[in-house]
Amino acid sequence: MKRILPLLLIFFTMLAQAQRKTENLVIVTLDGMRWQEVFKGVDEFLLNDSVYNRDIEGMKNKFWAATPAERRQKLFPFLWGTVSGKGQLYGNRFLGNKMDNANPYWFSYPGYNEIFTGYPDTAINSNDKIYNKNINVLEYINRQKAFKGKVAAFTTWDVFPYILNAPRSGIYVNADVDTLRFPSATLSLINDMQFLTTRPIDVRPDVLTYFAAREYLKAYQPRVLYIAFDETDDFAHGGMYDQYLKSAFAEDNMIADLWKTIQSMPLYKDKTTLIVTCDHGRGDKDKENWQHHGTRIEDSHEIWMAVMGPDTPPSGEIKSGEHLYQAQIAATIASFFGMDFKTDHPVMPPVKSVLY
Repeated sequence: MKRILPLLLIFFTMLAQAQRKTENLVIVTLDGMRWQEVFKGVDEFLLNDSVYNRDIEGMKNKFWAATPAERRQKLFPFLWGTVSGKGQLYGNRFLGNKMDNANPYWFSYPGYNEIFTGYPDTAINSNDKIYNKNINVLEYINRQKAFKGKVAAFTTWDVFPYILNAPRSGIYVNADVDTLRFPSATLSLINDMQFLTTRPIDVRPDVLTYFAAREYLKAYQPRVLYIAFDETDDFAHGGMYDQYLKSAFAEDNMIADLWKTIQSMPLYKDKTTLIVTCDHGRGDKDKENWQHHGTRIEDSHEIWMAVMGPDTPPSGEIKSGEHLYQAQIAATIASFFGMDFKTDHPVMPPVKSVLY
């Protein structure tokens, strides 16, 4: 019997993989992007506050509308024009659908660790550049023969090589202004641009992170690609609500462009799952708290997630009263490939409703 059980496990794993249509996976994070704007669009009080919005009329013309549904469509046209029709969106607390950090800190390194390891490790309690001892799902996937060397991450924030433990994991992590050393004219141009451009938030602009990732996708065709945007968090910390909105809108457009690129390539078309989420939320009850997050800021543990792909039912905005956690994302990522992410630390179970 002891010999039969491992064979049965292998059999059912192979059966799950055979049934999955997902052959590739793209994960995108919008750092510190509040669920409030995702689900109801621009905040009326912040929009009309000249302390936080230096362009009240311009932002009204661009993003204001009479209803939350219209406002969110203006701010996130891809999420609400494509994903809502073909995929799923979690975290609208107005409808009783909750998604939260499981870690107790509610800021970036603990959040990204939770996303990719499935483990809300309380020992990870700073944003310091310390190599993560926890195994992450990207390196777990990269260890599989069919995925070896086919997992890559492009990030604006320069702490990601430590969060994903690039030396140990073996995945390619390009962060901030890491040199793009590839025999590609386009990537060489992006490399020059990232060193010569202005740096309003002291890291390379998200658009250059995106272009580097897109061109790498075209040239090297990874099976798993992670893109980590950063501007939404930095502009929020700076109290610049107008710039926060502009960055959110731009990042949604970049995701739309990425999806268009994916659907134009035979290797990826109708074979790729997209996951979009964030590392933490922000304050909400007190108007000034929208800038901040962390244990002392009420509500900043509240997050959201969007999923779309060939294995995900097109349920749209999830209205059930379930309560999900960020730590479930790692196992969910693995499940799209029919894998069971297990390692030497606890891993929360996947979100089963994202799969048929």
